[in-house]
Amino acid sequence: MESLIANGKPLPLTKNAIVDREQALNLIDELRAAVPEEVRAAKRINSEGERIIEKAQDEADRIVARAQEQAAFLIGERGLTEAAEAEGRRVVAEAEEDGAGVRHGADEYAAGVLAALQAEVARTLQGIERGIEVLEKRRAAYAPRAAPGQEPADAADEGHGHGGRATYWDAPEEGAPDDEGLGDLARR
Repeated sequence: MESLIANGKPLPLTKNAIVDREQALNLIDELRAAVPEEVRAAKRINSEGERIIEKAQDEADRIVARAQEQAAFLIGERGLTEAAEAEGRRVVAEAEEDGAGVRHGADEYAAGVLAALQAEVARTLQGIERGIEVLEKRRAAYAPRAAPGQEPADAADEGHGHGGRATYWDAPEEGAPDDEGLGDLARR
């Protein structure tokens, strides 16, 4: 979008530029198609984070089960109840700490990806808004103007027959004041 606007033909005495409408519309269509892909990518990343959390929970459960088995073995074989319970608590705490670390890492990764996606979507939206502003300014330059003392009328109500779009025939008279500074260019 930026390149399209930067390479547009400048209009004399204004900051406006003429851009290829077809290229601008194609670019807007591409942007509309790209945004849903970014959203799908964010959902995939979020699902991956949830899968990692579930895997960490499964690992923690497995470690707890192993600790319980070890505790039962120690109690049964050696009668070291206190040592087995302490070891079980240590293993459980370690598993919970490992699981929390994995969850934290997955959350940080997902947050980073979503922040990057948000920035990209914001840049895309800004480009679209700039393109819309340029197109609205250009359309405003072609809008029919009311004669002095008359209220502006809607072009569709006047029966122009071309859907309210200004054409060569709707352009101001030659030598008439021009708000945009377009002069004869508006009639070309």
